[in-house]
Amino acid sequence: MRKNSVKNTRINSEVQKVLAETIRGEIKDPRIAPLTSVVAVEVSPDLKTCKAWISVLGDEAAQKETMAGLRSASGFIKSRLAKEINLRITPEVQFIMDQSIAYGVNMSHKIDEVMGSQDMARDAEADEE
Repeated sequence: MRKNSVKNTRINSEVQKVLAETIRGEIKDPRIAPLTSVVAVEVSPDLKTCKAWISVLGDEAAQKETMAGLRSASGFIKSRLAKEINLRITPEVQFIMDQSIAYGVNMSHKIDEVMGSQDMARDAEADEE
């Protein structure tokens, strides 16, 4: 099976859906932040491993706590995957912190600051005339 085959794409989306549901509603670990989302999932072609990119809205301490909570719940998560998805092999999930959403929010704030300072400069020029 190729890495980007139709079958692999379907498996990736199904694993992502089950992971998101499991993290959102079934894990009771208080370390996992309530605003945790599964950004992307990539299951290897041999179905033995799975990389899950996780985004956590919060500070760095909340991100570290969430990753620790997810790693400790990996056995439960794997059992939920096995129960929900009928695969020959249930993949071992590796969680990776995804910073893209936080980066986007940060860049948006910086753009707003620059636009605000340009508006203030334009207003100041208009007042001088």
